[in-house]
Amino acid sequence: MLRRWRQRIETTLAGIGGHPTPQLFGLIALGLAAIWLLSGIYFVQPAEQGVVTTFGAYSRSTGPGAHWRFAPFEHVQKVQVASLQRVDIGGSGDSEVPAESLMLTGDENIVDLTFTVQYRINDAAKFLFRVADPGDQTIRSVAESSIREVVGQTNLDDILTNGRGKLQDQTETLMQRILDNYGAGVTVVEVQVRSANPPKDVVPDFQAVASASQYADSAINEANAYKNRVVNEAKGNAAQLVQQAQAYRERVVDTAQGDASRFNQIYEQYRRAPAVTRERLYLETMERVLSKSNKVIVDTHGATAPIILPSDAFRPRSATPSAPPPEAAESQQPAAPQPLPQTQLPTPGQAPAGATQ
Repeated sequence: MLRRWRQRIETTLAGIGGHPTPQLFGLIALGLAAIWLLSGIYFVQPAEQGVVTTFGAYSRSTGPGAHWRFAPFEHVQKVQVASLQRVDIGGSGDSEVPAESLMLTGDENIVDLTFTVQYRINDAAKFLFRVADPGDQTIRSVAESSIREVVGQTNLDDILTNGRGKLQDQTETLMQRILDNYGAGVTVVEVQVRSANPPKDVVPDFQAVASASQYADSAINEANAYKNRVVNEAKGNAAQLVQQAQAYRERVVDTAQGDASRFNQIYEQYRRAPAVTRERLYLETMERVLSKSNKVIVDTHGATAPIILPSDAFRPRSATPSAPPPEAAESQQPAAPQPLPQTQLPTPGQAPAGATQ
């Protein structure tokens, strides 16, 4: 196309003897117009959003793709809206910023806290024109103000132990509310606490307090365990005593009822045959008493000399004498005891003359 234009211009100049003609001015104007139109084309990448301003005032926003602006009166600013951006508060790496990290807690302690804010721009026009200082500085100021407010309502122990998740959620919610009120066009994605420690000057004292607190908790837990063990043992012993008492009561009541029933039965038999009943009671009693003891009955009728009983006469029959050594077994054979005469037991109310039990 350029070659054809050049040939046409050369032909036109040659035809007029080198003098300008209206056709020449038309071609020049056409070329300038083409250059102007091409200069107004711009491209927005998929992760960007274009903001067009006309004479410095916001005009429109454009999405990804090819667009045209009315140059030189319109200007385009491209803003990253898809990628995450982050702001580090309190320093990053080896660098520390105590002015940002030292905060006063709800229980009037000081904590050295560093955290990171990740955010995404959801409206490029608001992000550029609704805040006086667009960029990280606004996010940094809002983040620092929000977390100081939340930390000022939280105890130090909660921040250092298991309260970080709640601290992060509250800070994120407060930041989003403030940025929405500003119309900043920013979405807070995450607030992450990187570190939370006591100030370096009081770390030894804080560790001593933490150790004492842990020792107190351990002592309380041991005392509670001892209390539970003693109480449970006392309850178990009490329940055992109650059960034993109940069993004893039932046994005594049942025994008394059985004795009463037996007595009534014996009394009925006694009313029918008193003599026989007395004889049977006497025999049963003697049998019960004498069955548990060794008995030796000596009849002294016609005896003139003292009677000598062997030494094992009253030894329990269930006891087994210890065996003598083998070498002394033959020399220490005891003589077989002579059988003693036995007599029958007397009837109730009668005892044989000269008998000893």
